[in-house]
Amino acid sequence: MGRNIKLLALFNFFTDFNFYSAILILYFAKITGSYALAMSLFSMAMLSSAFFEVPTGILSDKIGRRKTMTAGACAAVLSVICYAIGGTYVFLAIGAIFEGVSRAFYSGNNDALLHDSLRDLKKVDTYDHYLGKVSAMFQAALTIGTVIGSVIAYFSFSWVMWLSVIPQVICLLLSLYVREPKTQASMSTNIYAHLVGSIKHIWHNKNLRLLSLDEIIGFGVGESGFQFKSAFIATLWPTWAIGISKALSFAGGGISYWYAGKLIKKFGGLNLMLFDTIINRVINVVSLVFPTVASPVLMSSTSFLFGATGVASNALMHKEFTEHERATLSSIVSFAGSIVFGIFSIFLGAVADWTSPAIALLISQVFYLPRIAILVQLKKQTHT
Repeated sequence: MGRNIKLLALFNFFTDFNFYSAILILYFAKITGSYALAMSLFSMAMLSSAFFEVPTGILSDKIGRRKTMTAGACAAVLSVICYAIGGTYVFLAIGAIFEGVSRAFYSGNNDALLHDSLRDLKKVDTYDHYLGKVSAMFQAALTIGTVIGSVIAYFSFSWVMWLSVIPQVICLLLSLYVREPKTQASMSTNIYAHLVGSIKHIWHNKNLRLLSLDEIIGFGVGESGFQFKSAFIATLWPTWAIGISKALSFAGGGISYWYAGKLIKKFGGLNLMLFDTIINRVINVVSLVFPTVASPVLMSSTSFLFGATGVASNALMHKEFTEHERATLSSIVSFAGSIVFGIFSIFLGAVADWTSPAIALLISQVFYLPRIAILVQLKKQTHT
């Protein structure tokens, strides 16, 4: 089981070691000729993820974590190949669908793999610590990949996409060496009853319900804005420099993930989540209302609590999850977040087409406000 943790860290690194993260919105917009159509591909990926989210979560609880991870890696390879072929909206759309399938297989499953592996090692109380460490690998990969990719994109978008296939193949190979946790809880063979039971658990558990709403809004609105941010940066910086801004974000997120356990222990998970939500809005609004060449750097600074708050939210939800529904419950939350992303990303692209990327991102800040009320309510309930 100790090997699983090391393999998961490597798997996370190569999952996000793509070279297109900083320029994907520009690549899509170049082919489709529209921000709305470009964002519709991000939307398609998330709606595809949403469609397969719960079935793959149940599948993970039924057939095991390793097989589910391998299936996700296969879908990821096909996704990037379709993106690289590109040329038309159809190939990009197929790639987006496969990306969604891959996300669905990974969502819930990989965190459950870590949790189950730590349980076998009798270290489940260190879950937030290890989650921060292995999640930091995502950010480390993105930090390196975005800088390299932006430079390559200055010469060729096509090369950026084809080179990104290699890390996904490595992920597929790594997944084959993962060991299935021995103490994985068994579940009912009645999939419908299992799903209904999981939904009822979220509905009747007030803490989990509020945490789920916070996660859904944070991902749906936040990830849409983050993916679109390059369109705003491109109005201030040249293409080759866009990766620098994204790299700063990923580096900050990586540091935050790495020290997440210590930060949560010192300040409290909910305190960090509330502070981050408020200060993030202030920094983004100032950067968008008064756009300068410094705005991308200022916006990137908001990532320094991203990892810690993500780990805090994840750890708090896992405390409310039941053993036999762990992956399914996580997938239900991810399903809802993907639906919100799918709708909001198209809205964001359409507003940008009508107005500008800066105004679209500014309007998106309003949709974060309910999170503040949710987190305040959670603090009252838990007295954290």
